[in-house]
Amino acid sequence: MSVASFAQHHGPWTVDDVLGLPEDRSVRYELLGESLVMSPAPGLRHQRASYRLHVALDEAARAAGAPVEVLEAINVTLPSGLVVPDIVVADAGATAEDGVSIDAEAVQLVIEVVSPGNRTMDRKLKPMLYAEAAIEHYWRLELEPAPRLIVSVLDGGRYAEKTTALPGVTTRIEAPFPLAIDPATLARR
Repeated sequence: MSVASFAQHHGPWTVDDVLGLPEDRSVRYELLGESLVMSPAPGLRHQRASYRLHVALDEAARAAGAPVEVLEAINVTLPSGLVVPDIVVADAGATAEDGVSIDAEAVQLVIEVVSPGNRTMDRKLKPMLYAEAAIEHYWRLELEPAPRLIVSVLDGGRYAEKTTALPGVTTRIEAPFPLAIDPATLARR
């Protein structure tokens, strides 16, 4: 696969085109349909919350003996393109090889951390794409006005909100494995 370039690219984008772009930590590339979408790298508060939630999920998965791997900002190939969720919980077998993307079929949970630059994507568009790909669990961490975690499960082709973990309260979430979390601890300095 050759490295794609913006100047040389003509026509619709493909998953291979996007995966062929040079790595750039200042921007995330996603493919929605045949359109390339670029978003700025997340800020410190976003990264802090994502990292802490990743660690909590990893510890909970290990404690439960769940055969999964918890990853941050990995490419996920969907039927309608390529996205980069903030956190992914995937079947351990799907991450055995050192690839650059995971097929949606192997993903049990996706989590988006909402930032000012990605609100519409994380609240509206990405949940539709994840549901279309039949990813069972979708969580959204809202940082404003105070951290809260909205836990949703696929139900009839759409996500149904099951729980909202509020700041200052430890909430127990049972699936895809047990986790007790207080969202207030995720973003604090």
